Formats: sequence, structure tokens, C-alpha cells
Amino acid sequence: MLTVEEQGQLQFIAKKSIKNGLLTGLPIALTENNLSTASVTLQSTRASFVTLMINQDLRGCIGSLNAHRSLIADVAANAFSSAFKDPRFTPLTLKELEKLSIEISVLTPLELMKVTNEQDLLNQLQPCVDGLLIDDGHHRATFLPRVWSRLPDPRLFLDQLKQKAGIPPNSWPTSIQCFRYQCDKFAEAVKVPS
Repeated sequence: MLTVEEQGQLQFIAKKSIKNGLLTGLPIALTENNLSTASVTLQSTRASFVTLMINQDLRGCIGSLNAHRSLIADVAANAFSSAFKDPRFTPLTLKELEKLSIEISVLTPLELMKVTNEQDLLNQLQPCVDGLLIDDGHHRATFLPRVWSRLPDPRLFLDQLKQKAGIPPNSWPTSIQCFRYQCDKFAEAVKVPS
């Protein structure tokens, strides 16, 4: 769990990275000073997702499933990518900035689930708690735990995730692997002055 101060620091870095992207076309460059003043938790290697919303509508969501850099650097990179690199959306504009809210999800490590079939997976899933990654070697997709609010039924949750991955609805590939994870999630409106 992150402290309120650590959450505020990550929100600040995410906003700064998005604003820098609007001004320069690049994410914020973290300096040794940024990193050295960050807590041990923010300097630790963690994975995150940054979700951008405008008026309750998704505006971008990019993240890392596997931890490969410091949490503070991961949030800075993912905030920039959510604003400007999500292929589902046009790049964020300055006009949209004041309506933007940022949700940051810090992921626990992926846990390989031992499942024998689709029903076994459904029985093991914890609605509103687990995020899920499915991967059959050719198709891969994930839903963050926040998606349970839109898809509260485990069967519907899995069916929509399979569709996102490009796996036919009535199939269960023998090579499929399922990973669960949880998130520490927090959100804040941007309200960045120009």
C-alpha cells in the first residue's frame, strides 16, 4: 500500500509527464534528483497502469504488466503513453487537460494460476479484486480489476477478455496461461494550470 504522500508524488509526476508531452512531445526526463528524493517504495521496481478519464469516459490507458523499472519512472512513462500513444485515441490536446482525471494502478507481481479448464478459472477468480492476464502464445490481453465495475459477472468478464485477446468465444486453447494480480488504485483530477 502506498502512503497518501507517495500517491501524491506519483500523481504529480504523471501530470508533469503529460504536461511536458503537450509542450515538447516527450515524457518528463527523470533526473537523479527526482529519484533520490523519492521514497524507497517509489524507487522500487514495480509495474503500473495509468488510466485517463474525461467526464467518466476512457481517454487512454497504458501500463506495464511486468516490473522492469522504478515505479516513479514507470508511472511517468505510462502517463505520457496513455495521453499520446494509446492507439485507440487521438493524442491528448491542451483543451482536454483541465477536464482530465488520472487513475494510477500499482500492480502486484503476476501470479500464474493453475487452472484445468475455463470453469476452473471462473471458480478461482475473485470479482472486484483480481486483474486477469490471459496468454496463449499468440493472443494476449488483460483487464484491470477496475473492469469488474462494468462486467461484474465472471463469465462475461472472461468472455470480453477473450474477445479483446482475439480468442474465439467458445474455445479454450490448450496452451493458455492465466495470471492474476491485484492493484493499489487511486485517482485525482488534473486541474493543471497552463
